[in-house]
Amino acid sequence: MYIGIDHGTTAMRFAGDNCEFKISRKDATRFVTNDLDRLCPREEIEGIAVCYSMGDNFSKITPVSKIKNRGVISPGGAGEHIGGGTRVFDEIRCSGLPAVAIPGLHRGSPTDSRFKAYSHQSSPEKIGIAYYAVQALGPDVVVSDVSSNTVTLLVTDGRLTGAFDACVFAPGMQHGALDVDAIRRIDTGEAGANESFLHAGAAFTMPVDERDRTIAMFSAMECAALLLLNPCAKVALAGSLAPIIGPEVGHLLGRPVTVYDEWCASRGLAKIAKDVFSGSRSILGIDVDL
Repeated sequence: MYIGIDHGTTAMRFAGDNCEFKISRKDATRFVTNDLDRLCPREEIEGIAVCYSMGDNFSKITPVSKIKNRGVISPGGAGEHIGGGTRVFDEIRCSGLPAVAIPGLHRGSPTDSRFKAYSHQSSPEKIGIAYYAVQALGPDVVVSDVSSNTVTLLVTDGRLTGAFDACVFAPGMQHGALDVDAIRRIDTGEAGANESFLHAGAAFTMPVDERDRTIAMFSAMECAALLLLNPCAKVALAGSLAPIIGPEVGHLLGRPVTVYDEWCASRGLAKIAKDVFSGSRSILGIDVDL
């Protein structure tokens, strides 16, 4: 069996062949490799694809044993550090199981150079989402992952073109870009930049009855912006909010929208693991370095 491990904002999700489980990031601080028995016996594991944080200090799909600093430039940046993802990554690396780490999208990635106006485009688990969507919908896809934060990616002719990271454009329910008020609070010392990012989502800025509509609008706007570069691309949504906002996003875009759920990333990562350990040398334009 091939396994995909999604380092999500609120939980770690593990997927294999038609089976999956998740644990909160807090509970993941007690993870041991024997927990994978919930998917299959250890001796049946043929390969694992794992993510960690932003994945911004490497740009190729690489064995976990070769990754330095768990694949990140530094532990600081946008996001909340709990320790669950760290525990899972280290346990997998020490297990001796065949495993690769998936990079995020950043200035070292083979995306359209114009997206490198920003240092970071997407964290690694979104690559799993994009791969899952491409396998189902074809080589031209815009996919927006919408939950605690919102990240939207474009794939053109089977290669990742670029993406909008959570701190750049659309808010999710918890996290979002820093607006003028947030910058003022940071300048006056009322809040730090990361704290402001963690509290810039619709749950903190919008009335309850406007939150889903707001997130749907901004997700649709990100999709529309990326469709500018590939008008014929199909559109998909993933993440815990996807089933909720899918109809509104489709209405705003005036086109069909395929809706996946919160398991899309881990399932896509499992597909990546299978293809990498079966000999694929490139995944969505990202080189494999085994």
